[in-house]
This record gives sequence, C-alpha cells and structure tokens, in this order.
Amino acid sequence: MGGIDGRVPPSAREITTGQANRVWSVEGPTPYILKHYDDPSRAANEAAALRLLTSHRAPCPQLLAASSGSSTPSWTAQAALHAKPVPIGRFLADLAEPLAAIHRISGAHFGRLAGARQHHSWTDYLHDRLRMYAASAPSLRAVARRLHQEVDASDNAIQPVLLHHDLQPGHLLREPAGSRMLIDWELANFGDHLSDLARLAVRLDLDDHTPVLALVSRPDATAESRLHLYWRIHLLADAALSTDRAVRERAAGMLLGSSVT
Repeated sequence: MGGIDGRVPPSAREITTGQANRVWSVEGPTPYILKHYDDPSRAANEAAALRLLTSHRAPCPQLLAASSGSSTPSWTAQAALHAKPVPIGRFLADLAEPLAAIHRISGAHFGRLAGARQHHSWTDYLHDRLRMYAASAPSLRAVARRLHQEVDASDNAIQPVLLHHDLQPGHLLREPAGSRMLIDWELANFGDHLSDLARLAVRLDLDDHTPVLALVSRPDATAESRLHLYWRIHLLADAALSTDRAVRERAAGMLLGSSVT
C-alpha cells in the first residue's frame, strides 16, 4: 500500500512491547497498526494467515502491507480496528462464533503456514515439537518421552484446519457494531482444532478443561483425551520456552505434579 514501508513514522504511538515484537499505532488517512518482529518467520506466518483469513472472509484485521524477505526488521501493517478487548467474563461466549469460522478453514499440511517446516501428519508435527521442547528443557525429558508415547497411542487421523494457536484474553476484540475480530496471528498453524482449545486452557490457567471443551459443537469420543494430551504439550512448551521465569516454573510444576511422570 502506498506510503507504508515498515518504517516508524515520527507521529507513531508505541502501544505494546511483546516478547518478540514492537507494535505502534499510526494515524493518517488510513490508520494502521505497524508490527516489527524479531523473528522473520513469525512475520511471514502472520501475513500468510491474514491473507488466508481474508480470502475466507473470516474475522481478522486487514493486511495492508508486509515486508519482503530482505527487510530488517520484518514487519506487517494491519488496518486499525475501532474495537475493544472482550471482557474476560464474556470471552468464551464471544469466542465461539469466530473460532468456529476459523476452524472451518482447511489446510493441506500440518504446521505453520509460512516460514517454518511443514509436516505430512499431525503426529509428525507433535513429535517434532516435543523434541524441540525436550532439547530446551533437559530436566523435563522424561515428561517429553511419556508424551511421545501418548502421541503414538492417540488418534492421528486428523484433518488439518486453521488454528489461531495463541488464544487468550486481549486477542479477541469486539467492534461497536458487535462483530468480533481475532488479532495476533503470528503463531497461526494447521492442525487439530482441539490444540487451539488446549492452548487456551493453558492461557486461562484452567485445571478443568470443561469450559473450553464446550466450544466444540459435537465432540467425538476421543475429544476429551486429546484435549488433555495437548494441554500437557502446551504446558511443556511454556516450561521449555517461555521468557517469563514464573510461567516456566508454574508450567513445569503442573507437569511434574500430573500423571505424566
């Protein structure tokens, strides 16, 4: 889009500094949100996800422009939304409709949309993630080994659908007209829709998965066991990779206190 080149205009207002991003609100004839990424693959993935979502008329911001492969830092520019975060008390109820629309979008592989390795099966993807977590957290290798075994024993006849994969309060916005939008798509993935719910349960610090399982309209016979397996995998991800020490310690404590050891 003309005039947007990834540089931060003098009048831009920085609105957040995340673990891997810096984000600014830019005013002008076309207000937009500018994101700079430490990891180019996340920028590529978010841009690919927003393009896919727009093609399906799904609830997401409009991508106005994005960096090329040579840009440093990598960036995206997304249309500003006149919306506010959904209050935590309404979060699950308001999430159901937009999440269902997202999970109707199918894919041809498992894993990130862009900028990362793609997998032929959901099982291969999970094993790859578990190996990475175990390498980052040697003290939890026994947990990872048990999870590898459970992945092999679980239902792997999964058809890939689009996952937001970073569902949490603050990422669901409600516009004045009532429509809901999901933002922050850099971790978007193709996989089992229950993995989205398991990650949400971790972000909401839920010990009982019933509230998020209620977002599934017709859960199959293996839904609850798969959700519990993915919940522990996402806990292991936090224990291994989170930059927040308190989050790492809490996740490790929950894993070591559960039945996986």
